[in-house]
Amino acid sequence: MDTRTLRLSLLPALLVIAALGAPSVASASTRCANANLVPTSKNLKKVSRATVCLVNVERKRRGRKALRAHKQLERAARMFSTEMVSDSFFGHVSPRGTTLKSRVRRNTSYLRGVRTWALGENLGWGSGKLATPRRTVRNWMKSRGHRANMLNRRYRHIGVGVAAGAPLSTSGRAAATYTAEFGRRG
Repeated sequence: MDTRTLRLSLLPALLVIAALGAPSVASASTRCANANLVPTSKNLKKVSRATVCLVNVERKRRGRKALRAHKQLERAARMFSTEMVSDSFFGHVSPRGTTLKSRVRRNTSYLRGVRTWALGENLGWGSGKLATPRRTVRNWMKSRGHRANMLNRRYRHIGVGVAAGAPLSTSGRAAATYTAEFGRRG
């Protein structure tokens, strides 16, 4: 058997091994419904759920436990995304001086009665196809701080809030603003 024949006969076997051995981006998308959904005011719950799913896909790929969606963190996240859009700012501290900790304490019962806790926050916004859950999570994974929050072993809960619109002008293009709150309470 010459070298060319050997290479051609091994090719199908190598393709099968490659297909079985490595998880693909396509397989992740089948696990997360609506991952490529462009957010509108009518589908924000679906966008939020897809974002949680994609964060958990990234965690599972790296041997972390999945985060559980938590209504109180989702409420804080949704309120903050809405505030950023309505008040035209983008940052972890609002113009009124509220921080993640103060927002969670004031607007939820998540930290009530607990002695130990940890919180983290990811923010993002985009317009058009840049505003999909998949693009948002992909961009977070490219950022050291955002990635660290997503993969932090201490966190047990997540709440994602998405608001239609952007904190900055998008020249009339549809946009969405994301807040992901990560937490653990002891």
